[in-house]
Amino acid sequence: MSAAVVIGASGGIGHALVAALREEETYDVVHALSRSGPGDARIDIEDEESIAAAAARIAAGPLPSLVIVASGLLHDGERGPEKTYRDLDPAWLMRTLAVNAVGPALVAKHLLPLMPKQGRSIFAILSARVGSITDNRLGGWYGYRMAKAAANQLVRTLAIEEKRRNDRSIVVGLHPGTVDTRLSKPFQANVRPGTLFTPDRAASQLLDALDGLKVTDSGRLFDYEGKEIQP
Repeated sequence: MSAAVVIGASGGIGHALVAALREEETYDVVHALSRSGPGDARIDIEDEESIAAAAARIAAGPLPSLVIVASGLLHDGERGPEKTYRDLDPAWLMRTLAVNAVGPALVAKHLLPLMPKQGRSIFAILSARVGSITDNRLGGWYGYRMAKAAANQLVRTLAIEEKRRNDRSIVVGLHPGTVDTRLSKPFQANVRPGTLFTPDRAASQLLDALDGLKVTDSGRLFDYEGKEIQP
């Protein structure tokens, strides 16, 4: 028996990923975890005790061969992406890093040990193209860019260590594109026609991209079409 875990399952992409995985019936169990989840479905990636407790519950059943961290933070209330360095605020920077980089790192700390020591397994983190240093041509969005760049480095570093435990494991970052969710809602005005995806389409594209990955792809960042994004 095998299990899949989606963290951030209350968000648009996370919810759609859970639905798609359950519809595919590839996994015997699909854990849908989120901060607002009830009881055993709750996890707060800003709270390590919460992550450890969720891992203990997962360990009691079929062990996961797929983990997707689909949580993320771009704006909250009046706080959002900085247009200039003059807008930088240390508390908001730390919160952005906590959710987008530190949280996924702690998820890896507690869930990677539950994943197979042999055979194909995938640990994926939803990242973003704006985390690419080489692709940064517009500037701005300091905190989000920094946090996603950190997440991309996390993916690379985890992949190296995980390869020593299971040489068939894959650790990747995924860029879903612009998806019609609460996270992207304030920034959709300039999206090119045809490039704003529904959550269901985004989930399908991401799962197809994961299916197409090879072991040698571990440690890299890929977009929703399975094309590599340079760090």
